[in-house]
Amino acid sequence: MAELLSIILAAGEGTRMKSALPKVLHPVGGLPVVSHVLRTVQGFGSKVAVVVGPGHEAVEAAVTRFDAGAQISKQIDRLGTAHAVQQARGAYEKAAGHVLVLYADTPLVTSATIGQIVGKLDEGADMVVVGFRPENPTGYGRLITEGGRVRAIREHKDASDDERLIGLCNSGIIGFRGDTLRGVVDRIGNQNAKGEYYLTDAVELAAGDGKRIDFIEADAAELVGVDNREKLAEAEATFQQFKRKEIMAAGVTLRDPQSVWFSWDTEIGRDVTIFPNVVFGPGVKIADNAEIRAFCDIEDAVIGEGASIGPFARIRGGAELGPDVHLGNFVEVKKSRIGAGTKAGHLSYLGDAEIGAKTNIGAGTITCNYDGVNKDKTIIGDNVFIGSNASLVAPVTIGDGAYTASGSVITEDVPADALALGRARQENKSGYAPKLKERALVKKAAKGN
Repeated sequence: MAELLSIILAAGEGTRMKSALPKVLHPVGGLPVVSHVLRTVQGFGSKVAVVVGPGHEAVEAAVTRFDAGAQISKQIDRLGTAHAVQQARGAYEKAAGHVLVLYADTPLVTSATIGQIVGKLDEGADMVVVGFRPENPTGYGRLITEGGRVRAIREHKDASDDERLIGLCNSGIIGFRGDTLRGVVDRIGNQNAKGEYYLTDAVELAAGDGKRIDFIEADAAELVGVDNREKLAEAEATFQQFKRKEIMAAGVTLRDPQSVWFSWDTEIGRDVTIFPNVVFGPGVKIADNAEIRAFCDIEDAVIGEGASIGPFARIRGGAELGPDVHLGNFVEVKKSRIGAGTKAGHLSYLGDAEIGAKTNIGAGTITCNYDGVNKDKTIIGDNVFIGSNASLVAPVTIGDGAYTASGSVITEDVPADALALGRARQENKSGYAPKLKERALVKKAAKGN
């Protein structure tokens, strides 16, 4: 395969998003739209040049975080797509192989489509245009073909009535041999309805030079452009459909696929069962044979083989759960490591903790990890029994095999195999309950209830 350069156009303001955030930074599957495009071309070992607009430092930062070697160019005056490509001259003038031009707001373009473009260029095509057939072609440029080749691309506003009847539309994605791009891009004019320099005019110029211009047809679903909130939702829905199919094909059972939401980097092993209404944020890895029950919210977490999570659990912040861990309803884990076979069945918060193997965390337990300024660690050993309704005030260490009594507030270290009682001694006051009730009734009457 020839050397590949991808020019990604990201200079649009995205005013229809009605957002302070540039449109290409809105997330789909937990990843900025532009980063999806970067990720796809990176899979081909492509060099990257990104054209951004003025004041788009946030876009530049997002691009370089994802690809430190990306070359950034700026399009100060927005005079059309050909003008935008010209801003990346420093990249394409040196390109020895092929050049792809893509758009930063089309996050769902697949590796298969990129592979087809590159394949046709490798086979001798001078240009390759990606077409698709939308349900409603209004507004799209049309591919004018002849004998299996593209002769021109006509923008909708410039198309004749007959040309507007063509169903094959231009996606905007074009592949070039490097010398073909260099030979046409500076000859493109702006004699059209909008007075802009359209990259699509490169087709007619190249055809006039006798160049071979191929086309491929891609699925319309992967070419959705995110330029408003409705299209963002459409892209998210399509991404989720793609991801659900990928996950199930890998051996995962989804009890209700439509209600489970994934991130771009979700990794799930074989024979995992996921119940309805589960949301995975970025950074989740789940090993084989785990079970994620309904209404869990999980991000930035590693879950071990055979673990059982939920329902209604929240796991986040770098949590690491070992094999066969059981976390039940309304348990939250943040920035904690939990050893194999440990259980926290009900209503607990475990933050900034190191918990050993085969430990039992009673209902209502919390690690008090924050003092208003600092966060400290709670360390719990193996085979520990934490009684219900315990408050473990960090920093504190509870040794292997120790017990803490129910209702205890633990503020000091507990040695191995010790029993810790951190509660006041019970005192019974005979006949005092009616007095408390009478006092409560007087208070209620005073309120007029």
